[in-house]
Amino acid sequence: MTDVAGLRVGHAQLADADALSGTTVVLAPEGGVVAAVDVRGGGPGTRETDALDPRNLVQRIDAVVLTGGSAYGLDAASGVMAWLEEQGRGVRVGADPAQVVPVVPAACLFDLGRGGDWRARPDASTGRAAVEEAAGTPPGAPVAEGCVGAGTGAVAGQLKGGVGTASVRLASGITVGALVVVNAAGSVLDPVTGVLYGEYGAIEPPTFPAPEVHRAAQRRLAEARAADARPPLNTTLAVVATDAELTRAQAQKLAGTAHDGLARAVRPVHLLTDGDTVFALATGARSLDPRNPVALNDLLTAGADTLTRAIVKAVRAAQSVNRRNGGGYPSYSDLYGARPPLPQPPPYRDRNPDSPST
Repeated sequence: MTDVAGLRVGHAQLADADALSGTTVVLAPEGGVVAAVDVRGGGPGTRETDALDPRNLVQRIDAVVLTGGSAYGLDAASGVMAWLEEQGRGVRVGADPAQVVPVVPAACLFDLGRGGDWRARPDASTGRAAVEEAAGTPPGAPVAEGCVGAGTGAVAGQLKGGVGTASVRLASGITVGALVVVNAAGSVLDPVTGVLYGEYGAIEPPTFPAPEVHRAAQRRLAEARAADARPPLNTTLAVVATDAELTRAQAQKLAGTAHDGLARAVRPVHLLTDGDTVFALATGARSLDPRNPVALNDLLTAGADTLTRAIVKAVRAAQSVNRRNGGGYPSYSDLYGARPPLPQPPPYRDRNPDSPST
């Protein structure tokens, strides 16, 4: 995500031993970014997403909040909003430059009680800690992945989920990045082969685990499911960003097509017990080729592909969690061992030299 120049990411987790929750903030550069959102899950929890409708007033935003804690956790956005106000960042609503209203879109995922304490959930202080961490990072700083921030209590099926991020630079020089919090009611894992769904169709064919390793992993997952009788209330959240100059309508299209990357990596997806939400951000540092009427297509393709890669990275980076009151969530790496790293895709023009490209 931070390969898109100007964007910064911060995480904060609850310190309670019986808490598995946290908040992740994507912080825009000064002046904000064009933003859009596409919500496809049947049980979303969001804040200020209507402001991103291209028909409405707000043109740019300064931060996006992804948080655990279900609807309670949306309070984390209040802490981000307060921090932005202190910096004088937001929609100016008065003669005094300090008179601003920061617009902070947010979306939440369900992780209530996963650490044992039902009331352990992010609040305004968690959001403030996450945005302060983001603001304190240098440009281009690596983003922590796995069980951090909003991914602290994330679960995919019965497998431990988490935060993942990926990027690609197009032949035009435009960068597309994605950050995802994988917390799906569906599964990321092919039960027949033990391969992550998101690895099918990659640049290189996936490495299949040995049959005995896969059988042992399936037994452990079945045991984990039997020990956890709670309903699969989840939600996968993502931010797809680019340094291209996009209109709000183009950003809306990018958010929508990025859901294709989610559908490739999670099955089933967009259920009534999910609140799957994808934000799109555009910093506007690079222009699309005005001579190419379909120049946006490369970005749309890259957004979906990069989100799929980010989901795979999130699941691979997650660590197993054992709760103090019994039960737990095994990680993919503990079940199947370390896997070969994902190959970096070539620029899109190199993949299909006959297609129009930016």
